[in-house]
Amino acid sequence: MKVRTAVASIGLGAVAAVSAVALMLGTGLLPVKTETRTVVKDAGTNTVSMTTEGMSPQQLYDKYAQGVVEVMSTFAATSSTDPFAPSQSQTQQALGTGFVVSKDGYILTNAHVVNDNGQTAKSVTVAFKGEGSDTTKVDATVLGVDNTSDVALLKVDTGKTGSLTVLPLGDSDKLQVGEQVVAIGNPLGYDFTLTTGVVSALDRELQSPNGSVIANGIQTDAAINSGNSGGPLIDSTGHVIGINEQIASQSGGNQGLGFAVPINTAVRVMDQLKSGGEVKYAWLGIQGQTLTSDVASALGIDGQGVLVAKVVDGSPAAKAGVKGGSNETSVQGQPYITGGDVITAIDGQQVSSMEDLAAIVSEHQPGDEVSLSVMRGGSASDLTVPLSVNPLL
Repeated sequence: MKVRTAVASIGLGAVAAVSAVALMLGTGLLPVKTETRTVVKDAGTNTVSMTTEGMSPQQLYDKYAQGVVEVMSTFAATSSTDPFAPSQSQTQQALGTGFVVSKDGYILTNAHVVNDNGQTAKSVTVAFKGEGSDTTKVDATVLGVDNTSDVALLKVDTGKTGSLTVLPLGDSDKLQVGEQVVAIGNPLGYDFTLTTGVVSALDRELQSPNGSVIANGIQTDAAINSGNSGGPLIDSTGHVIGINEQIASQSGGNQGLGFAVPINTAVRVMDQLKSGGEVKYAWLGIQGQTLTSDVASALGIDGQGVLVAKVVDGSPAAKAGVKGGSNETSVQGQPYITGGDVITAIDGQQVSSMEDLAAIVSEHQPGDEVSLSVMRGGSASDLTVPLSVNPLL
């Protein structure tokens, strides 16, 4: 199992903040099986109407468990440099979870379930729940992998599966703390397991397999363990609102801190993977630091939000005239690059941190125009910035 610290690094160049609690992504290399948490949103035509009445965990399981799959990925073994190592080819396997999002066989899961350090699995098999302990296993094709969001899209031949149970996708932007949720997955190899809990927090910054930040992460106390990765987090109306992705743990086991990729993020990625197999992200092109009101006061700066430390040459921000800093000042031992613009809002939406700014930019597509509200030398102004494709992702 890979262990990654919670780092608030951002594609925009934010200063990283490291947590003392490890965020753990399940790689699924057996016998340590992958942590699978999935929350997925329904794509388009198969959306089920929201109802005001919630379903019980038993009702949710009875209705949707057959749309959740066990994902077994087989990877070619890394070649050994040891001359005394066995010469025969070896493979490694990873276990995770996925869920069906369309009648024609599309399945969402985590990227790290079917991709390890940039290597896509040589083969993927998914198992559907049958009656009792019976399962139906079929081969799946990996249509695309996006390590920035930790989302992958699979496809199965419905001629081999028969009619599929589709999990409807919800709207993760409308979630509230305290909502009842369930997770269905394969924790520690115990297939088709149901766990229950609530949405315990929102807007968490999660670290993806390639070190990027996944904005608007969902925190839940529903038990998530290795093998849950890629599985759905489902609200009481039966809609997937997230893809279970990682846990925060000091022991490596579940401690009531599970995290899911928001389904709205997963759907945007899925749509691009369907059309071209490659996901493109918008780029602003700055490095910045969160500027609180207290720090702004100590530095003698008007405004709070994001203090622009550096603007990348040739970036959209540079072309729009955003100004970076040139002087370094320390506040209680923390260095700040001053003299640059302070970004206070984007498209009229106030930003209070670098993470806020990154999250808003991530919701746009390359080519979109955004309006930055900036403070410069005590004066406020608005700059129009046409976003481009992020060359770093």
